[in-house]
Amino acid sequence: IVEREAAKKEERGVIASVYLNRLDDEIGLAADPTVQFGIATPESVEKYGWWKQELTVTDLRNRSPYNTYVHEGLPPGPIASPGLDAIVATVRPERTDFLYFVAKGDGTHAFARTLAEHNRNVATYQLGQ
Repeated sequence: IVEREAAKKEERGVIASVYLNRLDDEIGLAADPTVQFGIATPESVEKYGWWKQELTVTDLRNRSPYNTYVHEGLPPGPIASPGLDAIVATVRPERTDFLYFVAKGDGTHAFARTLAEHNRNVATYQLGQ
């Protein structure tokens, strides 16, 4: 999941920490790459490439066992082949108290400790408010 989520090497350890913090706190991972993997079909791969970029509410509700929006914990198997940087980041994550992040649109993410802070980041970076 870290391999697919982190476009920037320097963010991998922070992203890994978010997922590990969420697992420790028994909060669902809500990881878009798991949804992208779970909804992929030969038709969608032809239409979008392997990873559909703009997920819909219907996509996020898909009952695939890989969808970490609807199933707690880790998916039943890998969603990608991780590189060494993603493996190291997951084994030795940054120490943070972040529980959320949102893509900023430039390959980086805005990280948040609280849902209120995350919602502000979503408004800023995803909704353009």
